[in-house]
Amino acid sequence: MNEPYKSYSVDEAKRKLEYYCSYQDRCHEEVHQKLRSLNMIPQAIDVIMAHLIEHNFLNEERFACSFARGKFRIKNYGRRRIVMELKAKGISKYNIDTALKEINDNDYIDSFNALAEKQWQSIAERNVLKKKKKLADYLLRKGFESHLVYDKMSVIDIEG
Repeated sequence: MNEPYKSYSVDEAKRKLEYYCSYQDRCHEEVHQKLRSLNMIPQAIDVIMAHLIEHNFLNEERFACSFARGKFRIKNYGRRRIVMELKAKGISKYNIDTALKEINDNDYIDSFNALAEKQWQSIAERNVLKKKKKLADYLLRKGFESHLVYDKMSVIDIEG
């Protein structure tokens, strides 16, 4: 744990942040917050941020793409949730659009259907309407588009 008033030279902070960024892709906001937590002055923050970008430790497009891939593959997030979280991190629309291209449409639909099926089986509700509402809410919370969710609900009517 850091001592409360430890101060870092610009070079020490650069090394620390190079490691921080090489360990995992980071967005500019995360790095900026980290530098503020190290009690760096604004001029030093600007110098270090420029250094990290120049030496490719910090690249928002790369961050956005890896974030989108990870959240989709590991957490099964839909596009809407990924977009919302990237916007919350201050990522530009251009980088968000680039990141969404990382998600293959067929994989997306397959993942959506598998997740819906798995969740449908796990819901213990006996009332079909309540069960469908729970499934729809879950899929919407995961960030899948409403037209996909409601199309799935109508298919369940036929299957159910």
